[in-house]
Amino acid sequence: MTAEPPAGPLRVVLADDQALVRAGFRVILGTEDGIEVVGEAGDGGEAVELVERLRPDVVLMDVQMPRVDGLEATRRILASDSTAKVVILTTFDREDYLFEALRAGASGFLLKNASPEDLVESVRIVARGDALLSPEVTRRVIARFNTPAAPAPGHRPAELTDREYEVLVELARGASNAEIAQSLYLGETTVKTHVSRVLNKLGLRDRTHAVVYAYEQGIVSPGRADTA
Repeated sequence: MTAEPPAGPLRVVLADDQALVRAGFRVILGTEDGIEVVGEAGDGGEAVELVERLRPDVVLMDVQMPRVDGLEATRRILASDSTAKVVILTTFDREDYLFEALRAGASGFLLKNASPEDLVESVRIVARGDALLSPEVTRRVIARFNTPAAPAPGHRPAELTDREYEVLVELARGASNAEIAQSLYLGETTVKTHVSRVLNKLGLRDRTHAVVYAYEQGIVSPGRADTA
């Protein structure tokens, strides 16, 4: 089941092996209403421990850290009963990092040269369950991954109604709620309800993973996102 956005301030844990980087992030986020930095970790193992103890809403996770790297830490966090969303932060614009971050269960990927505004917005975006990846980037990475056992294109999850399946296909295209509403002639409130049901029925954490699921299950493929 997907978690509802937190009612109080968004609780954030920072994980980066550079103290100055963490300090900069803390200053940026600390000036924002509704966001609270509740802990800092210098390596992935410490990040896992902090998440278990502090129960944050969002973790900003560096990739390259000593002892336990950010990707492994993300796997451990999301394999636990934590509802935290993980945003991978890195100075490396590499598709392999992006793909492995998604496979690990991260809800987004942000370069460290992003603006302070983008950093703040990333926390808010993933906390409400939205994707923090452009559809172009997501499709490029998924296109590089070949799953021999993947179903043929057009595979329909039995759990979904016809309308929910249509919404999933639109999500895989990277469409926003407003764009889905226009495409399917629905109200945005109705679309939001359908998106929530799709995520819950398929056991997906957020919209980012709905995109990954759709590509890996053969529901859509690069350059093809039509229903069966």
